[in-house]
Amino acid sequence: MPAGTLAQVLRELPRIDDPNLLVSPERLDDAGVYKLRDDLAIVQTVDFFPPLVDDPFTFGQISAANSLSDVYAMGGTPVSCLNIVGFPDDKLPIEILVEILKGGSDKIVEAGAVLAGGHSVRDDEIKYGLSVTGTVDPRKVIANDGAKPGDKLVLTKPIGSGNLTTAFKKKKLSEEGLQQCIDVMRQLNRAGAEAMTAVGVSAATDITGFGLLGHANEMAAASGVTITLEAAAVPLMDEVMHFARKKIFTRAVETNLASIAANLDRGAVEELLVRVLGEAQTSGGLLISVPADRTDALVAQLKERSTWCADVVGDVAPKRDRSIVLK
Repeated sequence: MPAGTLAQVLRELPRIDDPNLLVSPERLDDAGVYKLRDDLAIVQTVDFFPPLVDDPFTFGQISAANSLSDVYAMGGTPVSCLNIVGFPDDKLPIEILVEILKGGSDKIVEAGAVLAGGHSVRDDEIKYGLSVTGTVDPRKVIANDGAKPGDKLVLTKPIGSGNLTTAFKKKKLSEEGLQQCIDVMRQLNRAGAEAMTAVGVSAATDITGFGLLGHANEMAAASGVTITLEAAAVPLMDEVMHFARKKIFTRAVETNLASIAANLDRGAVEELLVRVLGEAQTSGGLLISVPADRTDALVAQLKERSTWCADVVGDVAPKRDRSIVLK
């Protein structure tokens, strides 16, 4: 659902007044956070979607990694998960679902969490994801509203899953391109969360359906700042610009860019690259706002933990007319 539509819906819901709800739906953050006691809070999130790849085990891995990512984005540790399944058992062999759930379980185990149950419904289309509960010290929650002028912005995975999975569905993506895309999507953001916690950062968000520009815009709006992104510094998967030039994008890119049009200064950046940066991502990396004097330490921690990348892609400035500036 587009960010603007989601915000409109949430405005119609009753306001939640509970001092223990540290991160509520009104914040449009990655997950909810509820304080149980002074040194313990739970992080809660849910996500699911239809298959992006043909192999059911791989799809399960990708979807589970995507669901777990929201907990990591808050600086939390996943503890327990519930499967969420839509499956046409009257049309497809049940063995497909078994493999999907095995793939999800693989990532749950890798995250050090446990599968506690789940829920399934018959659906015309396969859908799979997780509801995840994690823990975090309420004094150390990493929300998307803490970015400060002078901070640097670091990205932990390359951009491109939206373009490449669309190219795959059109049978245009090479085997090498597909494998790179799969490997990026199914990598947990655990290492990024551990690095953030070790160094101490200002804010973070994971890059998913709203694209790099959409999620950066949410961080800028929540923090009351302007984010400047160095477009050429943003890491891309290998074949992304090739398919961008062939106009291969998801349908989401149009709504993503339209939703932030009033807040985006495109500068002199090539239109195709703007579209790539606005393209929806699946199980993308963390965008981290870190004090300038801790940037080198964060980059070192990320590299030590073998994240896909640890690229400085921009910085944070005092609030201007536009929330996002490209250069």
